[in-house]
Amino acid sequence: MATFHFLQISARFLSKRTSLPLPLPLPLPLPNPSLSLHFPLKRLVSFPKRPELKRLHEAAVATGSAQPAVDLQNVPVQDTQKQEQSGKLVLPTNDSSDELLRIRHTCAHVMAMAVQKLYPDAKVTIGPWIDNGFYYDFDMEPLTDNDLKRIKKEMDRIIKRNLPLVREEVSRDEAQKRIMAVNEPYKMEILDSIKEDPITIYHIGNEWWDLCAGPHVETTGKINNKAFQLESVAGAYWRGDEKKPMLQRIYGTAWENEEQLKAYLHFKEEAKRRDHRRIGQDLDLFSIQDEAGGGLVFWHPKGAIVRHIIEDSWRKTHIEHGYDLLFTPHVARADLWKISGHLDFYKESMYDQMEIEDELYQLRPMNCPYHILVYKRKLHSYRDFPIRVAELGTVYRYELSGSLHGLFRVRGFTQDDAHIFCLEDQIKDEIRGVLDLTEEILLQFGFSKYEVNLSTRPEKAVGDDDIWEKATVALKDALDDKGWSYQIDEGGGAFYGPKIDLKIEDALGRKWQCSTIQVDFNLPNRFDITYVDSNSEKRRPIMIHRAVLGSLERFFGVLIEHYAGDFPLWLAPIQAQVLPVTDTQLGFCNEVVGKLKSNGIRAEVFHGERLPKLIRNAEKQKIPLMAVVGPKEVETHSVTVRSRFGGELGTMKIDEFISSIQQAIKNRTL
Repeated sequence: MATFHFLQISARFLSKRTSLPLPLPLPLPLPNPSLSLHFPLKRLVSFPKRPELKRLHEAAVATGSAQPAVDLQNVPVQDTQKQEQSGKLVLPTNDSSDELLRIRHTCAHVMAMAVQKLYPDAKVTIGPWIDNGFYYDFDMEPLTDNDLKRIKKEMDRIIKRNLPLVREEVSRDEAQKRIMAVNEPYKMEILDSIKEDPITIYHIGNEWWDLCAGPHVETTGKINNKAFQLESVAGAYWRGDEKKPMLQRIYGTAWENEEQLKAYLHFKEEAKRRDHRRIGQDLDLFSIQDEAGGGLVFWHPKGAIVRHIIEDSWRKTHIEHGYDLLFTPHVARADLWKISGHLDFYKESMYDQMEIEDELYQLRPMNCPYHILVYKRKLHSYRDFPIRVAELGTVYRYELSGSLHGLFRVRGFTQDDAHIFCLEDQIKDEIRGVLDLTEEILLQFGFSKYEVNLSTRPEKAVGDDDIWEKATVALKDALDDKGWSYQIDEGGGAFYGPKIDLKIEDALGRKWQCSTIQVDFNLPNRFDITYVDSNSEKRRPIMIHRAVLGSLERFFGVLIEHYAGDFPLWLAPIQAQVLPVTDTQLGFCNEVVGKLKSNGIRAEVFHGERLPKLIRNAEKQKIPLMAVVGPKEVETHSVTVRSRFGGELGTMKIDEFISSIQQAIKNRTL
């Protein structure tokens, strides 16, 4: 009999587990053909290739030597004109191209000049370059898309004139006089914040100038007017302070040539298609309800199923790695946060205190103090170490309403928090264990490429030199032992200890901050935690904070965008939908669903429409498998299976269908 490779349905993004150093070369995980489940059918069904995956894959391997995928501003794309030369176009970054940075900075100045030519009452503030372009903030009337078109045309005229950009150094007094002469109050505030003298000014011809340290291109004609666009306008508070004026922020993107701009816009459209906010609404996964308040996530039934799977997998893996699981309260007496230092250093991100029976209580912004209290409940011996505790703990942090963004920036979220208490000579092994656990969990969800950074002691820090050196060396040794490449951020650590940060790379090559491993010399002192050493003397243990997923909300958002909502079979909220040809078969369909559910398969009946529409609706809802039931299937106690991407797969008995799904889920490598 012919066979069908069923895992092509269930694991469209499979990546083969590997012990080799990461990151791996391809821009997203692809199916592993060596893993297959044989499905008896009358014919072998071959899957049509998914065009979006094919494009991404071809872009990485077109030259025959795949390169590591890159982030939002450095995306491999097809470049047919240069195919014979290099096979692909790699977008430069501000770090890799000094010319690009200068172009973007000059675009911001040209845009400000254009705005003030068209809107003489507009007041300028700041206009930096950013990852994919530039922006400038103006105090002016609200702008529309038509206004952006006018501004772009005026910028084109300024560029065409090829005006020189001239750097000038002036005294502080002279700068004040010039700013007062043009009545630019925001520039006066900026001038006051500049501590160095002399003051530098950049002129565009003899017509416009700005306080600026540079750098810029030599003339406006160095900007390719077909290689930049004005993208959007948004409101932004001056200095990010909601008590200060709301400004008009114009965003633009700029590149060295037209080909780069086209590649960026293509990538941007793909990112828009994967936007977790739209997909979350379309698939009914989650919502943020205005009646409840911004930044507070409601997990709908389908989204809650995915969260349940994530949590179950997380708990199982942590138990296997020797962690004890905790549940701790969402509030605590305010005194706890005084001891931890949060009220002194983190108060702006904490919610107001509440008074209960003449005592002040506080919603928790962190889980750390709770885990320390659990540690302190009894006296510990050096023989007890290492002690590992973990919790999926919900925390609450105040964010400005303007900064909230879907699942990525919220006010209430659940951290996958864990703390390790250990001895100095155990730091390396514990860090290595965390790296192994991190890789194991992230691979389950299809993330196999990481950017790793090690941040070392800053100028101001707590703890003596010896313990900083030991901890930093232990982190380096653990990373070297793991075989991961990493960058060192000298002086970039927290004041209380060195840390490792890990960014995961998604299907589009974007990097997302995810895992953190942080040594802490501060909280053990503040809470006076101790243990008894081999000489019966009290000593201070080492404390390690770590999170693998970061927060469940943010990680779920990343998962949605990574898979574009097309979750693999094992993770899909609904794995199979049973569709009757007519309502006459509805009773049998319910029996099939009952049997699927009793065997641990997430299934539902969908009816009430003609079969073609039922199938279209299932595909829109990204259901991996559809089981069609007509009179013949009822008579033979079977179903005709259809996959979202494979089309018709043939007819099979119910038990055979169940067994095949179970085996496919069991053999997943995500």
